[in-house]
Amino acid sequence: MGQNSEHKYTKKQVENFLEACLNKTLGEIDKNHVFDRTKTNPKITGIAGDVIEQSVFGYDANSDSSPDLDIDGILTELKTTGIRISKKNPKEYEAKEPMSITGVSPNIIINEEFADSRFWHKLAHLLFVYYLYASDKTVLAAEYANFLVKGYQFLEFSDDDKKILEQDWLIVRNFIRSLEKDESKYPEISHLRDKLLFIDTAPKWPNPPRFRLKRTVVSNIVQKHFNGSLEQLPKTYETYAEIDRKCHEITNLYKNKTVSELMKEFAIDGKIDKGIGERLVVKMFGGNAKKMQNIDLFSKIGLLGKTIVLTEKGKRTEDMKLFRINFDEIANVDEQFTDSIFYDYFNENQILCIIFEEHDSKDFGKNTFLGFKRLSFSDDFIDLNVKSTWERIRELVIYKKLKDVPVLNSKGKPRINKTGIAQTAPNFPKSSEGIIFVRGDSSDSTKKPETVNGITMHRQYIWIKGSYLTQKLDGITFL
Repeated sequence: MGQNSEHKYTKKQVENFLEACLNKTLGEIDKNHVFDRTKTNPKITGIAGDVIEQSVFGYDANSDSSPDLDIDGILTELKTTGIRISKKNPKEYEAKEPMSITGVSPNIIINEEFADSRFWHKLAHLLFVYYLYASDKTVLAAEYANFLVKGYQFLEFSDDDKKILEQDWLIVRNFIRSLEKDESKYPEISHLRDKLLFIDTAPKWPNPPRFRLKRTVVSNIVQKHFNGSLEQLPKTYETYAEIDRKCHEITNLYKNKTVSELMKEFAIDGKIDKGIGERLVVKMFGGNAKKMQNIDLFSKIGLLGKTIVLTEKGKRTEDMKLFRINFDEIANVDEQFTDSIFYDYFNENQILCIIFEEHDSKDFGKNTFLGFKRLSFSDDFIDLNVKSTWERIRELVIYKKLKDVPVLNSKGKPRINKTGIAQTAPNFPKSSEGIIFVRGDSSDSTKKPETVNGITMHRQYIWIKGSYLTQKLDGITFL
């Protein structure tokens, strides 16, 4: 690996440089006039990183595969990273996007071992500089001048996280070795996604793919830096295979026990509803949090817990709610599908289906635990089902085709709610039109807190059809 001998600093120097940048805009700290380039190239990418490199550290950008800085003799990779205010919790930040690491170069990686790989040299010692991407829309490069620098962080991965990164890298390296330079099979590299915990590769072949830290991983780093830590599990897991084995052990211990029995077993008090599935899983893994996303590992790898209730004949009882729609993003004309929250959700997350059998539709406590199935979404599913729904929602919003229409019952008559008022809903894609659809959700049917194109509505969520899940899960064996 080459060494950037001209980029030598002490840690104290680096801290002084960056402390002077905090809560100033990128424009204010741009003493070398890097933003002048946006006058002739308004859509230039990487402008924030260029400002930090050139106007703060005083060196020009390069494509060298070695880390950027020598800090007290330690080669350190500088990552200027966009963060934004979380839609789930306005008091938290999340990563704007996945983080590119280095190219997946088949002719190089086949001869590498992890400790000496380009990949690990880029990740061994990191310096994050965080700027707040204060816009729901894609902005031109010049507008980055208004974004504030909010923090910086020296990061070295823990031994446990390093082992996960090594196992992920080995999965990719060994896949490429197995191809024996047969380029016709390289597109299958994107099929490794459901095996990888912390990383993925993008773009798709034949474009030269790069290793990336998943956005969930970067968000986890961001949230721990700004808000403190999440709960650690008592045992470490380095691969999905290890998580799957743990799920198998849990199933052997608790299969066919009722929800009420499991709550007693794990000393869980409170309301018995579908949310109990996640609490039980966390307890089964040795944790205490109420939600899987409050567990450090599950948060980082994007493993979401969803309770599935099957009838005694094995049929799915209902559709599954996934995430709330961000209409500011939807209205962004320049947004590309692969940069959207929709794409991120299906591309980066997997669903741990916590499966129960229903014995009394009015008493969730009588449901019995059957086990786990892990659900991931293929590129074909995303391109065929998710993208078409995303495009349709955008068409309705951007071209002002959105309408508030009556909600009809099974007989084709207007549905009346308890207050005697006929129900209405926007004409978003419905479950009758596709596997991925939109449905409003509210604890109070009379309140409509969301307004889009002047139409008031309940908060709108993306759902996946229950009949599809039944069919999909039928083809997946229990863990």
